[in-house]
Amino acid sequence: MDNLKKIYCRAFQTAFKLAIPILPYRDPKEMASVDEVPHLLKKLQRNSVLLVTDKGLRGAGVTKRLEDVLKKAGIRCAVFDAVEQNPTIKNVEAARKVYIKNNCKAIIGFGGGSSIDCAKAVGARLAYPRRSIDDMKGILKIWRRIPPFIAIPTTAGTGSEVTVAAIITDSEKKHKYALNSFPLIPHYNVLDPRVTFSLPPSLTATTGMDALTHAVEAYIGGSTTKKTRKLALEAVRLIFANIEKAYSNGKDLKARDNMLHASNRAGLAFSISYVGYIHAVAHSLGGQYGIPHGLANAVLLPIVLEDYGECIYGKLSELAHAAGIAKEGASDKYNAKRFITAIKRLNRRMGIPEKLSGIKEEDIPVMARYADKEANPLYPVPRLMDAKELERYYYMVMEKNK
Repeated sequence: MDNLKKIYCRAFQTAFKLAIPILPYRDPKEMASVDEVPHLLKKLQRNSVLLVTDKGLRGAGVTKRLEDVLKKAGIRCAVFDAVEQNPTIKNVEAARKVYIKNNCKAIIGFGGGSSIDCAKAVGARLAYPRRSIDDMKGILKIWRRIPPFIAIPTTAGTGSEVTVAAIITDSEKKHKYALNSFPLIPHYNVLDPRVTFSLPPSLTATTGMDALTHAVEAYIGGSTTKKTRKLALEAVRLIFANIEKAYSNGKDLKARDNMLHASNRAGLAFSISYVGYIHAVAHSLGGQYGIPHGLANAVLLPIVLEDYGECIYGKLSELAHAAGIAKEGASDKYNAKRFITAIKRLNRRMGIPEKLSGIKEEDIPVMARYADKEANPLYPVPRLMDAKELERYYYMVMEKNK
């Protein structure tokens, strides 16, 4: 990256960091069970709600408990259950039509980050009926209030239940982008470990590593605060202590609950301190090939951390201590490398591959440009890179043809 662009990026990031105390960040009000939702809606005087979810969850009966308690309470529940793995503009528009047709007064996003992000974007379109999703992508494009919004995460990873961001895919352009605006922060979230019991081991692993990536990127960046550092360290501690327990036994209530709270803390941390190039590259891979976001992050995480090198050794050493894997009295370099090795071993033990299949060399320059556009100047990364420099990460994770 040329020096002029570096100066611009760092100045932009510094301005955002200085503005953190006055920006309208807020923590959603937290509930511990879906059984509490009808009481909340009655308190808000909302007698009809749109439930945004996916067919897999609904077909498996995961949403039934919520739908039953809403029905018992006399609250009408219209359902949109066609959210795709990477939610699209078409998903958002279809869900919005269901909301309007059924005269809904609130929104529930029930599922992983895909369902919650789709629900956020529905709220944005309801607030701005004359603006397209494309018009609202980027930073601080949405200022109007969205309808009361309840997020119920069924994965412990995305952190979408507390963040300002909604990640939406333009399936025609094969591009994934973010809407980053404060009204998109859910008003309420429900951290109910029982709704995560049906999550299969593979998704438990990749969404858990997604949460770890959030915590790590928030911590190693240049826009941390005392609050976000504390949140990130706590998230790392909880993930290292619980992810394999949840992976091995999906009905381990304590491990599931701890992973939900780890994801929540990591989400709060990166909402304020942002993420970095791991996310930017992962988003471009998801937009181009539909690669699940958690999987892409898990594969990229140790590779990018190794590539940053000594500029993050001190911070990685602190994360190693939080994870309980640091060697007392050892150098920052030693503990940083120990932390990266621990991530690789976690991936291996949970069946996460070292490479990603399906990446085509001819697509890499375009994806790298998308990653560059997403990350620069917003993400306060430890070391700045341009699109050409980012290209190497795609080659590093690309599964070579045999």
